[in-house]
Amino acid sequence: MVTVLVFPGQGAQKVGMGKDLAERFPAARDTFRAVDEALGAPLSRLMWDGPESELTLTHNTQPAILAHSAAVLAIVREALGAVVLAAGHSLGEYSAYIAAGSLSVADAARLVRRRGELMLEAGHQRPGARSAVLGLETEAVAVCCAEASGADGVAVAANLNAPDQTVISGDPEAVVVAGERCKAAGAKRVLPLKVSGAFHSPLMAPAVPGLRAALDAVAFAEPAYPVIANATAAPVGTAEEARALLVDQLTAPVRWVDCMRTAARLHPDARFVEAGPGSVLTGLLKRIVPGAAGMTLGTADEVERFIA
Repeated sequence: MVTVLVFPGQGAQKVGMGKDLAERFPAARDTFRAVDEALGAPLSRLMWDGPESELTLTHNTQPAILAHSAAVLAIVREALGAVVLAAGHSLGEYSAYIAAGSLSVADAARLVRRRGELMLEAGHQRPGARSAVLGLETEAVAVCCAEASGADGVAVAANLNAPDQTVISGDPEAVVVAGERCKAAGAKRVLPLKVSGAFHSPLMAPAVPGLRAALDAVAFAEPAYPVIANATAAPVGTAEEARALLVDQLTAPVRWVDCMRTAARLHPDARFVEAGPGSVLTGLLKRIVPGAAGMTLGTADEVERFIA
């Protein structure tokens, strides 16, 4: 059986994350230490002890989730067998490039820390909002966003997480209007999200030059196997293309439904392994590709059973 690796993005964090891995596995301890050293700060202590208010800041959340995923990967890599493809949700795409051998853990940690800082700064320059729309097809959500956008603001379908679960992002007033239109169109719920910016929307444009410079400054090897890009839902096979699409990802929608359908089409008999905190992507997989084999590796118990 071949394996497709998937890596979670922001929202999967919680105080205590990864502590059980560090207590049980030397490879995890080494990974967390490497991230702390790369950042010049005790991120692992924040992950394990909080406070939650600090952990949920974007520039801390992003490297924390990446560190957790990288720690799992360090433990289970030899037991995974033939990995043929990887994908990550938003910042999880950087974890996917660690898995594919394109980025070192240290470089990836510094990159996502910088990415988080740039996204926070962009959010300060032009404050934005995000809302989750449940129970309405993405195509209908996109129409509502287009109708709500105009000279006074923009709203876009930003995270295409499941066929009936989409996050909209943009200027606050436009997001509110788009949400109201989604309700009128039949959405079951529209839930405002606590965020520091309108991620994966045109409002993140100020972050683009800084991220491009950061990506150009690190060593980026050719991936050992393809990584499916959020921005295109297509496999990426070169370092040059990977860099460009990681920049595009800031302002482009996360096409997660299409990413998973692409992976299932290319490898219909694959086992999908979610490496990192939580099990959100495994749950989404069941809704996107019914019948696909999915499993989560995030806790020490899950990892121990897998490698036994």
